[in-house]
Amino acid sequence: MDLELTPEELAFRDEVRSFLAEKLTPAIKQGAAATPSVFVEPDIGQAWNAILHEQGWLAYQWPKDVGGTGWTPVQRYIFEKECAQAGAPNLTVLGLKLVAPVIFTFGTEAQKAHYLPRILSGEDYWCQGFSEPASGSDLASLQCRATLVSDDQGERYVLNGSKIWTTHAHFANMMFCLVRSNPDVRKNEGISFLLVDMDQPGITISPILTLAGDHEVNQVFLENVVVPVANRIGEEGDGWKIAKFLLENERGGSCHAPKLAYDIDQIEAAAQNQPDGRGGMMAQDKDWQRRVAKVRLGVQSLEMIELKILSEIAKGQKPGPQTSLVKLLASNLRQDIDLMGMDLLGLAGMELETRRPLYGDEAPVAVHNKAAQVASARYLNSRAWTIFGGTNEVQASIIAKTVLNL
Repeated sequence: MDLELTPEELAFRDEVRSFLAEKLTPAIKQGAAATPSVFVEPDIGQAWNAILHEQGWLAYQWPKDVGGTGWTPVQRYIFEKECAQAGAPNLTVLGLKLVAPVIFTFGTEAQKAHYLPRILSGEDYWCQGFSEPASGSDLASLQCRATLVSDDQGERYVLNGSKIWTTHAHFANMMFCLVRSNPDVRKNEGISFLLVDMDQPGITISPILTLAGDHEVNQVFLENVVVPVANRIGEEGDGWKIAKFLLENERGGSCHAPKLAYDIDQIEAAAQNQPDGRGGMMAQDKDWQRRVAKVRLGVQSLEMIELKILSEIAKGQKPGPQTSLVKLLASNLRQDIDLMGMDLLGLAGMELETRRPLYGDEAPVAVHNKAAQVASARYLNSRAWTIFGGTNEVQASIIAKTVLNL
């Protein structure tokens, strides 16, 4: 694995830096910094998406023949690292990085022609209907029922059941959904993957407020919701295969290390001006320095793993089960960094403002400063990292079976 950038890659890096310096507005950057949750709010996220779309860089992970940039894995990594170091917001991952690869890999030509341009334009905003109240880590046990109906009105599925922890369902007009289309076969074989129009009767969205006060997730109830057969991706019963493909993208489709490194840099810089309570600054405290060094080494180790995966992708290999290792390490490091942010601020970090948003003209005034206002909410929100996308225990099991052959 060659870690040296070629002259062409260095030129590309400089191009990305120039673009970010010109196009990443202070309002978008400030909004991203003051967003405590994993998913950036649509007003900030969609504004940044539109800027990238105009540049032709929004679909940077897509192949060129479906509207993407066709960048190499190294170019994608450079782009993500430069965006992270510039303080840019996360992209709207559910549409761009999760359902879009499913559509251009498994979808029909009609599905690709219809949905992919709408994802890029922002006309469709997606949520993910996977987990259910009794089916979280054991996703294959899901029970949301899709009954195939065929009459003079054509073929369609009728959905009944519920989904939970559905991020941004209250903003979404589309949902990609796993449903049980055949209850009479093995549970993994009876699942199908459907694209559901959220703007129809029978869909009820119930908000779930997090400990931090964020309205990020929801429970979605489906009662006799109609989905045309044309909105099924792949064949009936292909849902589990498609879901595994999607989850590999979710766990390893982006590099986590650049954003984690940016955040530890911000914390380390803040420590220069944070009193240690003994007449000095936290940056000079030896215990604090050891703690920072340990986390930074963890981030650097994660970066090496992510670069190795990118190297394998560049050779035509699939991401594979190593993505579970990335997810496990990134989740733990995310929580370690957010805890450090709280510990650095001391009592000031205990401020928990539940009003949202924490950016813009109508943002509540911070008691101490903006970093302290966001810290507690971010710490509480990141508790979910070791749960969503597959719990730490699930990732450890996957690693044991498929990587270590235990």
